[in-house]
Amino acid sequence: MDAICIAPTGDRCGEAVTWHAEEKAVYWTDINRFLIHRLDAASGGVHSWLFEEPVVALALTTRPGTLLVALGSRLLLWRPETDARQEHGFTLPGWPRVRLNDGRADPAGNFWVGSMKNNVLSDGGEGEVGPGEGTLFRIAPDGAVTVWRERLGIANTLCWSPDRTRFYSADTLENEVRVYEYHAASGAIANERPFLQAAGAGFPDGSAMDREGWLWNCRYGGGCILRASPDGQTVHRVAMPVSNVTTAAFGGEALRTLYVSTAHHPGERLSGSLFKLEVDVPGLPENRFRL
Repeated sequence: MDAICIAPTGDRCGEAVTWHAEEKAVYWTDINRFLIHRLDAASGGVHSWLFEEPVVALALTTRPGTLLVALGSRLLLWRPETDARQEHGFTLPGWPRVRLNDGRADPAGNFWVGSMKNNVLSDGGEGEVGPGEGTLFRIAPDGAVTVWRERLGIANTLCWSPDRTRFYSADTLENEVRVYEYHAASGAIANERPFLQAAGAGFPDGSAMDREGWLWNCRYGGGCILRASPDGQTVHRVAMPVSNVTTAAFGGEALRTLYVSTAHHPGERLSGSLFKLEVDVPGLPENRFRL
Protein backbone atom coordinates (compact mmCIF):
# COMPACT_ATOMS: atom_id res chain seq x y z
CA MET A 1 0.00 0.00 0.00
CA ASP A 2 1.28 3.46 -0.92
CA ALA A 3 0.79 6.64 1.06
CA ILE A 4 -0.53 9.54 -1.07
CA CYS A 5 -0.20 13.16 0.01
CA ILE A 6 -3.68 14.72 -0.17
CA ALA A 7 -3.18 17.99 1.75
CA PRO A 8 0.32 19.54 1.84
CA THR A 9 -0.57 21.90 4.69
CA GLY A 10 2.93 22.16 6.12
CA ASP A 11 1.82 21.44 9.67
CA ARG A 12 4.42 21.81 12.37
CA CYS A 13 2.70 19.04 14.32
CA GLY A 14 -0.36 17.59 12.59
CA GLU A 15 -2.55 15.54 14.94
CA ALA A 16 -6.07 14.43 15.88
CA VAL A 17 -7.26 13.00 12.54
CA THR A 18 -11.03 12.43 12.73
CA TRP A 19 -13.36 11.15 9.99
CA HIS A 20 -16.80 12.79 9.85
CA ALA A 21 -18.97 10.33 7.93
CA GLU A 22 -22.02 12.61 7.55
CA GLU A 23 -19.92 15.40 6.05
CA LYS A 24 -17.61 13.04 4.15
CA ALA A 25 -14.77 15.12 5.54
CA VAL A 26 -11.57 14.75 7.53
CA TYR A 27 -10.77 17.04 10.44
CA TRP A 28 -7.31 17.32 11.93
CA THR A 29 -5.19 19.87 13.80
CA ASP A 30 -1.82 21.56 13.81
CA ILE A 31 -0.88 21.77 17.48
CA ASN A 32 1.85 24.39 17.14
CA ARG A 33 -0.02 26.72 14.78
CA PHE A 34 -3.25 26.50 16.86
CA LEU A 35 -5.26 25.33 13.83
CA ILE A 36 -8.07 22.95 12.93
CA HIS A 37 -8.19 21.85 9.28
CA ARG A 38 -11.10 20.29 7.39
CA LEU A 39 -10.64 18.42 4.11
CA ASP A 40 -13.64 17.71 1.89
CA ALA A 41 -12.98 14.18 0.68
CA ALA A 42 -14.73 14.70 -2.66
CA SER A 43 -13.28 18.04 -3.75
CA GLY A 44 -9.98 17.97 -1.85
CA GLY A 45 -10.63 21.50 -0.62
CA VAL A 46 -9.17 22.44 2.78
CA HIS A 47 -10.59 25.01 5.21
CA SER A 48 -8.74 26.04 8.39
CA TRP A 49 -9.73 27.77 11.63
CA LEU A 50 -7.44 29.55 14.10
CA PHE A 51 -7.72 29.09 17.87
CA GLU A 52 -6.02 30.88 20.77
CA GLU A 53 -4.17 27.85 22.12
CA PRO A 54 -2.66 24.59 20.85
CA VAL A 55 -5.45 22.37 19.43
CA VAL A 56 -4.56 18.84 20.48
CA ALA A 57 -7.57 16.52 20.03
CA LEU A 58 -11.04 16.26 18.48
CA ALA A 59 -14.11 14.09 18.87
CA LEU A 60 -17.47 13.81 17.19
CA THR A 61 -20.46 14.29 19.50
CA THR A 62 -24.07 13.12 19.55
CA ARG A 63 -25.17 16.72 18.91
CA PRO A 64 -25.45 17.29 15.13
CA GLY A 65 -22.92 19.75 13.77
CA THR A 66 -20.92 19.94 17.00
CA LEU A 67 -17.40 18.71 17.71
CA LEU A 68 -15.59 18.43 21.02
CA VAL A 69 -12.26 20.26 20.83
CA ALA A 70 -9.39 19.77 23.27
CA LEU A 71 -7.15 22.80 23.56
CA GLY A 72 -3.98 22.82 25.60
CA SER A 73 -5.86 24.00 28.70
CA ARG A 74 -9.50 22.96 28.34
CA LEU A 75 -12.38 21.55 26.30
CA LEU A 76 -14.69 23.44 23.93
CA LEU A 77 -17.87 22.59 22.04
CA TRP A 78 -17.46 23.89 18.50
CA ARG A 79 -19.76 24.24 15.50
CA PRO A 80 -17.64 24.43 12.31
CA GLU A 81 -20.53 25.73 10.18
CA THR A 82 -20.76 28.97 12.19
CA ASP A 83 -17.46 28.81 14.12
CA ALA A 84 -19.49 29.11 17.34
CA ARG A 85 -17.40 28.11 20.37
CA GLN A 86 -18.76 27.21 23.80
CA GLU A 87 -16.84 26.30 26.94
CA HIS A 88 -17.41 22.69 27.94
CA GLY A 89 -16.40 23.18 31.58
CA PHE A 90 -13.35 20.94 31.92
CA THR A 91 -10.07 22.78 32.52
CA LEU A 92 -6.68 21.16 33.03
CA PRO A 93 -5.07 21.62 36.45
CA GLY A 94 -1.50 22.87 36.12
CA TRP A 95 -1.85 24.68 32.79
CA PRO A 96 0.39 26.12 31.30
CA ARG A 97 3.11 24.02 32.94
CA VAL A 98 1.31 20.97 31.52
CA ARG A 99 -1.07 20.68 28.55
CA LEU A 100 -3.59 18.23 27.16
CA ASN A 101 -2.51 15.88 24.37
CA ASP A 102 -4.18 12.97 22.54
CA GLY A 103 -7.90 12.43 23.17
CA ARG A 104 -10.75 10.22 21.86
CA ALA A 105 -14.33 9.30 22.72
CA ASP A 106 -14.93 5.75 23.95
CA PRO A 107 -17.77 3.34 23.01
CA ALA A 108 -19.76 4.43 26.09
CA GLY A 109 -19.71 8.11 25.11
CA ASN A 110 -17.01 9.29 27.52
CA PHE A 111 -14.05 11.41 26.39
CA TRP A 112 -10.58 10.19 27.31
CA VAL A 113 -7.67 12.61 27.13
CA GLY A 114 -4.08 12.53 28.35
CA SER A 115 -1.71 15.29 29.35
CA MET A 116 2.03 15.97 29.32
CA LYS A 117 4.63 18.59 30.17
CA ASN A 118 3.78 21.57 27.98
CA ASN A 119 6.27 21.67 25.11
CA VAL A 120 4.47 24.39 23.11
CA LEU A 121 5.49 27.98 23.83
CA SER A 122 2.94 30.80 23.82
CA ASP A 123 3.99 31.75 20.27
CA GLY A 124 3.76 28.16 19.05
CA GLY A 125 7.48 27.52 19.31
CA GLU A 126 8.83 24.22 20.56
CA GLY A 127 9.71 23.73 24.22
CA GLU A 128 11.08 20.70 26.00
CA VAL A 129 9.26 17.53 26.96
CA GLY A 130 9.86 15.79 30.26
CA PRO A 131 8.89 12.65 32.17
CA GLY A 132 6.30 12.02 34.83
CA GLU A 133 3.99 15.03 34.49
CA GLY A 134 1.21 13.47 32.40
CA THR A 135 -2.20 12.19 33.50
CA LEU A 136 -4.92 10.14 31.80
CA PHE A 137 -8.41 11.57 32.37
CA ARG A 138 -11.91 10.35 31.55
CA ILE A 139 -14.62 13.00 31.18
CA ALA A 140 -18.12 11.56 31.45
CA PRO A 141 -21.15 12.95 29.59
CA ASP A 142 -22.35 14.58 32.82
CA GLY A 143 -18.98 16.33 33.25
CA ALA A 144 -17.61 14.07 35.97
CA VAL A 145 -13.81 13.74 35.74
CA THR A 146 -11.91 10.59 36.73
CA VAL A 147 -8.14 10.16 36.82
CA TRP A 148 -7.05 6.70 35.60
CA ARG A 149 -3.27 6.99 35.27
CA GLU A 150 -0.65 9.43 36.56
CA ARG A 151 3.11 10.04 36.15
CA LEU A 152 3.03 9.63 32.37
CA GLY A 153 5.62 11.18 30.08
CA ILE A 154 3.58 11.86 26.93
CA ALA A 155 0.09 10.34 26.99
CA ASN A 156 -0.77 9.09 23.50
CA THR A 157 -2.96 6.51 21.70
CA LEU A 158 -6.55 5.94 22.79
CA CYS A 159 -8.17 2.94 21.08
CA TRP A 160 -10.76 0.30 21.90
CA SER A 161 -11.00 -3.22 20.49
CA PRO A 162 -13.96 -4.17 18.25
CA ASP A 163 -15.50 -6.30 21.00
CA ARG A 164 -15.12 -3.42 23.50
CA THR A 165 -13.13 -5.48 25.99
CA ARG A 166 -9.71 -3.85 25.51
CA PHE A 167 -8.35 -0.32 25.78
CA TYR A 168 -4.98 0.66 24.33
CA SER A 169 -2.87 3.63 25.41
CA ALA A 170 0.77 4.67 25.08
CA ASP A 171 3.50 6.62 26.80
CA THR A 172 5.71 8.01 24.05
CA LEU A 173 8.65 8.76 26.34
CA GLU A 174 8.58 5.21 27.73
CA ASN A 175 8.37 3.86 24.16
CA GLU A 176 5.53 1.56 25.15
CA VAL A 177 1.95 0.87 24.07
CA ARG A 178 -0.11 -0.66 26.88
CA VAL A 179 -3.34 -2.63 26.92
CA TYR A 180 -6.02 -2.69 29.64
CA GLU A 181 -9.25 -4.51 30.28
CA TYR A 182 -12.11 -2.22 29.30
CA HIS A 183 -15.59 -2.53 30.82
CA ALA A 184 -18.06 -1.03 28.37
CA ALA A 185 -20.95 -0.80 30.85
CA SER A 186 -18.99 1.34 33.33
CA GLY A 187 -16.33 2.84 31.06
CA ALA A 188 -13.64 1.64 33.47
CA ILE A 189 -10.20 0.20 32.71
CA ALA A 190 -8.12 -2.27 34.73
CA ASN A 191 -5.07 -4.56 34.67
CA GLU A 192 -2.48 -2.61 32.70
CA ARG A 193 0.11 -4.68 30.87
CA PRO A 194 2.66 -4.04 28.09
CA PHE A 195 1.47 -4.55 24.51
CA LEU A 196 4.13 -3.10 22.19
CA GLN A 197 7.53 -2.16 23.61
CA ALA A 198 10.56 -0.45 22.02
CA ALA A 199 9.54 -1.73 18.61
CA GLY A 200 12.69 -0.39 16.96
CA ALA A 201 10.96 2.16 14.72
CA GLY A 202 10.73 5.53 16.39
CA PHE A 203 8.30 6.16 19.25
CA PRO A 204 4.55 5.44 19.64
CA ASP A 205 2.23 8.32 18.81
CA GLY A 206 -1.48 8.08 17.91
CA SER A 207 -3.25 4.90 16.78
CA ALA A 208 -6.29 3.57 14.95
CA MET A 209 -8.12 0.25 15.29
CA ASP A 210 -9.30 -1.96 12.42
CA ARG A 211 -12.26 -4.34 12.33
CA GLU A 212 -10.06 -7.40 12.95
CA GLY A 213 -8.75 -5.92 16.20
CA TRP A 214 -5.30 -4.99 14.88
CA LEU A 215 -3.80 -1.76 16.17
CA TRP A 216 -2.27 0.68 13.66
CA ASN A 217 0.31 2.62 15.69
CA CYS A 218 1.93 5.70 14.15
CA ARG A 219 5.65 5.95 14.88
CA TYR A 220 7.09 9.40 15.51
CA GLY A 221 10.62 9.48 14.13
CA GLY A 222 10.17 6.01 12.68
CA GLY A 223 8.81 6.82 9.23
CA CYS A 224 6.14 4.14 9.44
CA ILE A 225 2.96 2.76 10.95
CA LEU A 226 3.11 -0.55 12.81
CA ARG A 227 0.08 -2.83 12.49
CA ALA A 228 0.05 -5.14 15.51
CA SER A 229 -2.08 -8.25 16.04
CA PRO A 230 -4.38 -8.46 19.09
CA ASP A 231 -1.79 -10.54 20.96
CA GLY A 232 0.99 -8.13 20.02
CA GLN A 233 3.10 -10.95 18.57
CA THR A 234 2.74 -10.20 14.86
CA VAL A 235 3.72 -6.73 13.67
CA HIS A 236 3.59 -5.49 10.08
CA ARG A 237 5.47 -2.34 9.05
CA VAL A 238 3.76 0.11 6.70
CA ALA A 239 6.30 2.57 5.31
CA MET A 240 5.54 6.29 5.13
CA PRO A 241 7.39 8.89 3.03
CA VAL A 242 8.13 11.14 6.02
CA SER A 243 9.76 10.52 9.42
CA ASN A 244 7.32 11.95 11.94
CA VAL A 245 4.02 10.04 11.69
CA THR A 246 1.60 11.26 14.34
CA THR A 247 -1.91 9.81 14.20
CA ALA A 248 -4.44 8.08 11.94
CA ALA A 249 -8.14 7.44 11.46
CA PHE A 250 -10.15 5.20 9.17
CA GLY A 251 -12.60 6.88 6.83
CA GLY A 252 -14.22 6.81 3.41
CA GLU A 253 -17.44 5.08 2.42
CA ALA A 254 -16.26 1.61 3.48
CA LEU A 255 -13.80 2.76 6.16
CA ARG A 256 -10.98 1.36 4.02
CA THR A 257 -9.09 4.65 3.72
CA LEU A 258 -6.55 5.37 6.45
CA TYR A 259 -5.98 9.11 6.85
CA VAL A 260 -2.62 9.93 8.46
CA SER A 261 -1.26 13.18 9.90
CA THR A 262 2.43 14.01 10.14
CA ALA A 263 4.78 16.56 11.69
CA HIS A 264 7.58 18.68 10.28
CA HIS A 265 11.05 17.19 9.85
CA PRO A 266 13.94 19.23 8.43
CA GLY A 267 14.73 18.40 4.81
CA GLU A 268 11.50 16.50 4.15
CA ARG A 269 9.40 18.53 1.73
CA LEU A 270 6.11 16.73 2.40
CA SER A 271 6.49 16.44 6.17
CA GLY A 272 3.55 18.05 7.95
CA SER A 273 1.12 16.91 5.23
CA LEU A 274 -2.03 14.81 5.49
CA PHE A 275 -1.73 11.45 3.71
CA LYS A 276 -4.09 8.61 2.84
CA LEU A 277 -3.58 4.87 2.32
CA GLU A 278 -6.10 2.44 0.84
CA VAL A 279 -6.19 -0.69 3.01
CA ASP A 280 -7.73 -4.16 2.77
CA VAL A 281 -9.20 -4.40 6.28
CA PRO A 282 -11.75 -1.70 7.17
CA GLY A 283 -11.60 0.28 10.36
CA LEU A 284 -14.18 1.02 13.03
CA PRO A 285 -16.60 3.98 12.99
CA GLU A 286 -15.65 6.98 15.12
CA ASN A 287 -17.04 6.92 18.65
CA ARG A 288 -19.00 9.98 19.76
CA PHE A 289 -18.92 12.00 22.96
CA ARG A 290 -22.42 11.88 24.42
CA LEU A 291 -24.09 15.25 25.02
